[in-house]
Amino acid sequence: MTSDPKAGFEAALRRIDERLEALLPPTLASHAPLGDALRESVLAPGKRLRPLMTLLAAEDLGGSAAAALDAGCAVEMVHAASLVLDDLPCMDDATLRRGQPALHVRHGEDVAVLVAIGSLAGAYQLIAGIDGLSAEARVEAVAILSAAVGVRGLVGGQFEDLRGGRHRRAVAEIAAANGLKTGSLFSAAVEIGGVVAGASGGVRAELRGFAEELGHAFQLVDDLLDRAPSSSALGKDVGQDRNKSTIVSMMGPAAARRRIERHVSRAEASLTRVFGPSSRMHGLLALVFEHAMRQGQGEGRPHRVDGFAAEAPQEIGAR
Repeated sequence: MTSDPKAGFEAALRRIDERLEALLPPTLASHAPLGDALRESVLAPGKRLRPLMTLLAAEDLGGSAAAALDAGCAVEMVHAASLVLDDLPCMDDATLRRGQPALHVRHGEDVAVLVAIGSLAGAYQLIAGIDGLSAEARVEAVAILSAAVGVRGLVGGQFEDLRGGRHRRAVAEIAAANGLKTGSLFSAAVEIGGVVAGASGGVRAELRGFAEELGHAFQLVDDLLDRAPSSSALGKDVGQDRNKSTIVSMMGPAAARRRIERHVSRAEASLTRVFGPSSRMHGLLALVFEHAMRQGQGEGRPHRVDGFAAEAPQEIGAR
């Protein structure tokens, strides 16, 4: 890991943003409003954590950086679609996303749904045509991403959150739903990086284990942030979990922070088994969570961490 990992991450983020813009699915010339909405959705400022994880995993395992960059952009398109759907009135009915009015507020619910579908379709098309990957690897990557979105992934997690969240649930049930809702796309991001690098099944299993623990920690931070007094610093609506059963509401903020620490520790252990005791992914994990776990910040108020906000916005994934 370099002495200044943050500088390296910022350079990678610039590469991701540039490539993401270049890879946006083109709309028909007569459909400019749809193209504008698609652009706003996919290119809205964000951490780009998932594509960064794909890129780091592939590069550090000896894979093609160019192929990993495109694969990561496909994962980000899926993530952008999930945010649009999550904000709809029939879902979380959110009005604010990434500091701006939610897409359906700006462009209407009809356009928002079409943008989400277009982003998903564009993501699969992108992965299916990545240069430098074998046909077998491309098919496997599409299958991984499809599974992450499906009824045993983001869709299943969102369903459980919307329906089951209205009732009191056991902590284990909530954690399982969080794993689907937030962990699925993290898992897809790093495993696709492993596919790009031709990693073994054992290495890919460790990457999935890392991502699962990261997803649990990320969702707990999100639940803590939902208790914040204002949405202005977070760029998203707060109080969305007011009528939902969450681990934080059942166990309290202090216990939730202890759970976050345990999840982060397990995630680090998985990374160590793959990359050794020090890697860029270790540095990324620390950067994302260090301020969130800082003591004495008040109940349910983790910090932003520069470009890598420690918040994990609510959605069919997390921002």
